[in-house]
Amino acid sequence: MSSDSLKVIIVDDEPLARRGLRLRLENLGGVEVVAECGNGREAKEQILSLKPDVAFLDIQMPGVTGLELVQLLPEEEIPQIVFVTAYDQYAVEAFEVNAVDYVLKPIEEDRLSRALERVREKLGSENIAAQREQLLEAVADLTQESPAALEEKLAAGELGNSRFPEKIAIKDSGKITLVPAREIDWIDAAGDYMCVHANGETHVMRITMKELEQQLDPKVFQRIHRSTIVNLKRVREICAHINGEYHLVLNNGERLKMSRSYKNKVQHFI
Repeated sequence: MSSDSLKVIIVDDEPLARRGLRLRLENLGGVEVVAECGNGREAKEQILSLKPDVAFLDIQMPGVTGLELVQLLPEEEIPQIVFVTAYDQYAVEAFEVNAVDYVLKPIEEDRLSRALERVREKLGSENIAAQREQLLEAVADLTQESPAALEEKLAAGELGNSRFPEKIAIKDSGKITLVPAREIDWIDAAGDYMCVHANGETHVMRITMKELEQQLDPKVFQRIHRSTIVNLKRVREICAHINGEYHLVLNNGERLKMSRSYKNKVQHFI
């Protein structure tokens, strides 16, 4: 491997996605994939140990997301970051403004090549501190918090909340389906999976209810049961029962039970 090769870490919870990215990077040449990680916490350890030139980070991962991983790293240990994302254009524009690169899924080889060129240009710059500051500013923009506030949370071991994506990326058998959040009617749990009901279709994703809830705007989506989240804009009727429970009737006729422990949520529907 040439001494000019970029040391790369790939971070994605989908094995097929990691394999596909590795193959594309190796086809382009000039890179050495030093590690593949399936989650953010493992990636943090590998980045601190291997000190790669660049990390390709999936944004949406269970547990520690790509954005949160950046916040967990000491500033001086942050490599060049290329976010691998299925997010909407608003997020892409935020990355571009702050000079942090991204590659949209599904990955196009030409775009990947340009991302590597940007990384090499940045690494060739002497002002590494300024480059890292740009990355932190990008994260601050996405989390809607100031860099100073992020630094305080980093010191306290806390993580900021990212803005809510307009589309939810649902991974299944190596394929990614982008479901607009506004089109989701309701979500219910089925064991370790979430069933996302939108436009008469049901999409299944492996994620916890808590993790999925954090991606959804609480002004639009509310938990009405320990295993159910509903789109407030889809609720047509609220039917009260003498046992203290409510049933919500959606625009499509679906009836959902609101448990007594969540009855204080009724105010969100009025």
